[in-house]
Amino acid sequence: MSLIKQNAQPKLVIPQTGAPANRLVSTRSGGKMVKDYWDRLFSARERGATVVWYNGAALNPIFQAAGIEWCHGEAFGARLAAMHLEGPAQRMGEEYGYNQELCSYARTTLGCAVLTQKEAAKYVNAGDGADVPDIPSQEVLASKLPPPDLFVNAYAGCSTGQQWDEISYRLFNKELPFFKVSYPLLWGNKADAGYLRGEEWMEASRYVAAQIHKLIEFLEFHTGRPFDWDALRESMHYIKKAAQLRLDALALCKATPTPAVFWDWVASIAPINFLPGNQDLVDYFAGVKAEIEQRVIDGVAALPGERYRLAFDGIMNWNKVGWLANQFADHDAAVICGRYTHSSFWNEPHLIDEDDPILGMAQHYLLCPFNHSTKTLGELLLRDCETYGIDGVVFHATRTCRSASNGQMVMAKMAQARGIQTMVLEGDVADASFYKDEILMSRLEAMLETIDVRRRNF
Repeated sequence: MSLIKQNAQPKLVIPQTGAPANRLVSTRSGGKMVKDYWDRLFSARERGATVVWYNGAALNPIFQAAGIEWCHGEAFGARLAAMHLEGPAQRMGEEYGYNQELCSYARTTLGCAVLTQKEAAKYVNAGDGADVPDIPSQEVLASKLPPPDLFVNAYAGCSTGQQWDEISYRLFNKELPFFKVSYPLLWGNKADAGYLRGEEWMEASRYVAAQIHKLIEFLEFHTGRPFDWDALRESMHYIKKAAQLRLDALALCKATPTPAVFWDWVASIAPINFLPGNQDLVDYFAGVKAEIEQRVIDGVAALPGERYRLAFDGIMNWNKVGWLANQFADHDAAVICGRYTHSSFWNEPHLIDEDDPILGMAQHYLLCPFNHSTKTLGELLLRDCETYGIDGVVFHATRTCRSASNGQMVMAKMAQARGIQTMVLEGDVADASFYKDEILMSRLEAMLETIDVRRRNF
């Protein structure tokens, strides 16, 4: 039950401007859950577990029900970047021959694959009982991934992602089983096409669902075990509950000033994206929602002195999260919503039928925010701008992820036509070398000044 009394109109107190931002405390438990997940994965070989490397869609409930361990390449690349430990893997990828302009997620994970093989070779060459040379300290985390037994590719809306696991497959000498799920782009050209509607949507949904069934057959064959359908239903039961709690908490941020910001939701991406579907996941998002509800009651703002309400479009910049959060806070700009947090990761839980979850899962995989037409992306952005009372949109033009940047100029024009100011930030998902901090600051200040001028004139 909600902690907010029906029809209550709590008054949020805005302390003096310049006070530090109030980040959610409840998200810290998510960090421990993520660390525990990776630590368990690192021990998979010692436990004799089967390991799948995959990228793209959240197929982890399928792997969980199949009784195998899963490694999400993008997630590990993001983790390294967020910890500022991406350098060794990226350098190794470049030394191996992968161009710096390649998706930095892919380049990081491919570099990890090379380091993983390098570490494994040390043990093989040393022989039983021999001392194994130490790994350089900066390479330790990047080389910890257990070698895969299987590859699964499930990428929507990104041509690089669709080839990523094929390249990994070659790195492991084309000797491991490999399954690819193909996702059609939702072009939105038919007369009845639209978000979650139209014949194109239903045809694509059925097409992907059929492939998920084939994936399950593939896993049954290579594990030698029947698929546990009850385990899948149970996992999706928990994921659906967690996803709904997350949506409810997002909706609370319509309050002015907002009780939580985009950077808090960034901290919650990993749990909803690839952690196991279980009661711990539900408890985590219940805790996040409860903290936000209590903030509304107590009048606690995420950003004391909030003057501007912004949206962030594009994929996250993992090695700059803290820096960006501080810069926006210093300018009294509350980044409230974003495509990456609000239009991704089980964001339409009503689609999930817990008794027969495959179709709803397939539909969520199609909802990758880079898999829509620009028209649909623009409409979703404008919807969020209206919902959260947005003054301006920050477009993150990601240098090595073209799929994330496609259509942003068109979307910017759509926002500007509604009187919403925009700016473009050039950066990257996991390679900090593409940043120019001073350019961000000058463009942000220019946009905020324009918002002030518009307010005075209207």
